Amino acid sequence: MNRPLYVVKAGSATLDRGLVLKEIAGLVARGARVLLIAGGATGIARHYAKIGRPELRLRLANGDEVRYCPPEEMAHLVDAYERVTLPAVEEGLTTLGLSVFTAVAARGRLVTGRANRPLKALSAEDRPLLVRDHRAGVPVTAETARLTALLEAYDVVCLSPPVADAAGGAPLNVDADVLAAVLAGALGADHLRLVTGTAGLLTDPGDPCSTLPDAYRGDGARYAGGRMRQKVRAAEIALDGAADVAITGPHTLGEGTGCTRFWPTREPAADLALLTRVVSVPSVSGDEAELAAYLVEWCRERGMDAHIDTAGNLVAARGHGSRRLLLLGHLDTVPHIWPADWRDGELWGRGSVDAKGSLAVFLEVLAHADIPEDGRLVVVGAVEEEISSSKGAFHVRDHHPADAVVVGEPSGSGTLTLGYFGLFKLKVTASVPTGHSAGMDAVSAPDRLIAVLGEIRAGVHDASPDALSAVIDLTGERGREHDRATGILNFRVPPGVDLDALRAVALAHAGDGVDIEVLRATPGHKSGRTGPLVKAFTRAFAEAGIRPRFVVKKGTSDMNTLATTWHDVPMVAYGPGDSALDHTDEERIGAMEYRSARSLLADAVNRWFAVPDGSRGAEGDRS
Repeated sequence: MNRPLYVVKAGSATLDRGLVLKEIAGLVARGARVLLIAGGATGIARHYAKIGRPELRLRLANGDEVRYCPPEEMAHLVDAYERVTLPAVEEGLTTLGLSVFTAVAARGRLVTGRANRPLKALSAEDRPLLVRDHRAGVPVTAETARLTALLEAYDVVCLSPPVADAAGGAPLNVDADVLAAVLAGALGADHLRLVTGTAGLLTDPGDPCSTLPDAYRGDGARYAGGRMRQKVRAAEIALDGAADVAITGPHTLGEGTGCTRFWPTREPAADLALLTRVVSVPSVSGDEAELAAYLVEWCRERGMDAHIDTAGNLVAARGHGSRRLLLLGHLDTVPHIWPADWRDGELWGRGSVDAKGSLAVFLEVLAHADIPEDGRLVVVGAVEEEISSSKGAFHVRDHHPADAVVVGEPSGSGTLTLGYFGLFKLKVTASVPTGHSAGMDAVSAPDRLIAVLGEIRAGVHDASPDALSAVIDLTGERGREHDRATGILNFRVPPGVDLDALRAVALAHAGDGVDIEVLRATPGHKSGRTGPLVKAFTRAFAEAGIRPRFVVKKGTSDMNTLATTWHDVPMVAYGPGDSALDHTDEERIGAMEYRSARSLLADAVNRWFAVPDGSRGAEGDRS
């Protein structure tokens, strides 16, 4: 499962309060890797006061002051971080039970930078000065392999300025927010949080409640003054990467307190905002929490009940009646993310098709649907749909009962999916005595595995001729006494296939050095065309002038998980987008496709609720 990477920048004033360290411990507890960038203004002041050294300043023409860093000053700055700021971080996180690595970024040249040009300043007499010995710069490159290894070895890696100068000489002082942004891009971070002392970016510095909730490139500069200008600059630098970016505070990661989110692409119309933002927040399987939290707030702002259940699913609902329609989407995506981007009327981004487009449609329909007094419409954004655990769907199956279900998967706005093939997944391990592969009649572990996989495939295909099979993983291990080779064998099996019979066929090949484990045996499922749920869609298609396609897909979805026990519950799948683009680097969804699906689903939902309860008859929706 994906271990998301958070890059968190916090100044020493924030670190002194301790709350952000507890929040970082919470991120680690849910499986995240954390790179903390520590600012040092407060720590530097303490260190300089202790050694009796004045802090040198330069005054700029615009009235701002900056720290003056001639070469002889850099050793003292490094001391301030290494003797005050970083030890305090290490102590605070260690007390919380975390393993911590701390270092000034210049050590070992973990990060290198480029020196700025000579700085224009003002003398005490307000005369222009050109300061040539100011050791300040910008971070440029990072030792990503070493940093990645450190992030795997420790719960938290904490770095601070300064950085090494690529051209040699004394280290370079760099802005810690910019350092965090550059490292977020270099390491492919999922989330960047720039923690500040205010409730995000304020539109009115005199009003602590004037948080700007959303910003695009160029928006923040009109509101930012003083140190906040560097945070906005850093946030916009980070938009070149795929991380979701936010300035949070005061002195907390807690986005409900004060949060300004920076979005990588501006939606072409207001009704495409939710789609754009859902696609912009990375949520690879195992990293759904940030998206779920954002959507909870989105729902609550619109008067909907919303929460995150114990599995991590988003659950949003309207209505309190006994007739329950469930719209089941999923929050997670496959890996390899890139910045969301609108191009020629299409939104490009991981998950735009599979299946954030569907989830956004579901939530917008929920927000505007006409729910009768006896009705209840529920949207669930499930976790871990893209991996074998299906944790979210199993929790839905056991805790969120419904009378009918629409699963959010891309079929195209003019297609209704009536069912899916099932999944039969095996782990097969072949073991042979260790020996030289050049020996007479030698059979290696991979040889034995390949032969057994072929025999199992042949047996399963005899029992289910329409089954599809693929070996999706192979590993080998050499031991002192035995060599082993392991393969993961996937079968997609049509609805109605006897999985117990397939299990017997497969397990018959176990023994004589072969171990077989059934990892998943989820049956296929197919609904008929005559029940109220399908009829609601059929009439909505007709109203829209669409001649729909009805399909049974050879993949699997959360529909299969629900169907393991929800035997009499009508289910279909519907959602915008071309499923041929799923999991590809070409994943994108068109604005008109999204709007068409949203309109059609809204009509179908209203039609389903309009059918009197006594006219339903779940049996009519099963084939």
